[in-house]
Amino acid sequence: MSTITVNQVTKRFGETLAVDQLSFDVQPGEIFGLLGPNGAGKTTCIRMILDIFQPDSGDISVMGGPMSDDKKNRIGYLPEERGLYQDIPLDRCLTFLAALKGMPEKSSSPKLNEYLERFDLYDVRDKKVKELSKGMQQKAQLISTLVHDPELVIIDEPFTALDPVNTEMVKDILQQKRDEGTAIIMSTHQMNQVEELCDRILLIDHGHRVLYGTLQEIQSQFASRDILVKPLTHLPEAIDGVASIRVHNGRHLLSLEEHVEPNQVLKNLINTGTEIAAFEIAVPPLNEIFIQVVRKQSRSQNG
Repeated sequence: MSTITVNQVTKRFGETLAVDQLSFDVQPGEIFGLLGPNGAGKTTCIRMILDIFQPDSGDISVMGGPMSDDKKNRIGYLPEERGLYQDIPLDRCLTFLAALKGMPEKSSSPKLNEYLERFDLYDVRDKKVKELSKGMQQKAQLISTLVHDPELVIIDEPFTALDPVNTEMVKDILQQKRDEGTAIIMSTHQMNQVEELCDRILLIDHGHRVLYGTLQEIQSQFASRDILVKPLTHLPEAIDGVASIRVHNGRHLLSLEEHVEPNQVLKNLINTGTEIAAFEIAVPPLNEIFIQVVRKQSRSQNG
């Protein structure tokens, strides 16, 4: 059973169509990337899932049916706008936020201490939240999102203000939660993190579903007729079936002639005596796909 099913959902705010007949699902044990440019409808979609907004049409199922107070306690939500209480000590703030999710202090205290140790915040637990750095506050917000072991986690820009070490730690935690069966929706503009973490992605623009599927499925839609080769020996200046050769990020980018298959080029290279460390079909990074698709959508909207 899907953790979330969004079926033909539409939402308007006055004359603005924020979400237009949007459909997708999120499965247990996956990290699902919800992507799109600013104003695409991502936040509206999340707020409808959380029952903050009601859709004008269509329906949303969360954990098998409509949202309820019990289900809200089984969800962890990290909004883009942070929600920590600034004038109280960190441990009191986190204890209170855990209580809002149905965790009495007796059960939340050991788990919070465990997370505080893991996030290197234990020694500052007595400091007021406003005295902490932005990175520390971001980690504290993540703790409040995860401490009650939610079945569904929705996180908006989880890596904001984090240094590389803490970014890797958060990634490890998200992957651990996914492996434990948690469904995770991650909204971010950091495409490199999406490529590394997400099992499937949804790209929306102007409220419409533009791309939907696994990263491999989406990249295959935009694959070129180029091959990336890392030779161990000198690469011939001319290769049968190759129209042009240029160096790209330390490797050689081979553009194939029409009707020539990659396997034939590999065979031709081997026949020339070239030793090869890597040979792969060039696929564009997600960031390039994102820009290409959004620009195309913008032209069609304005044209």
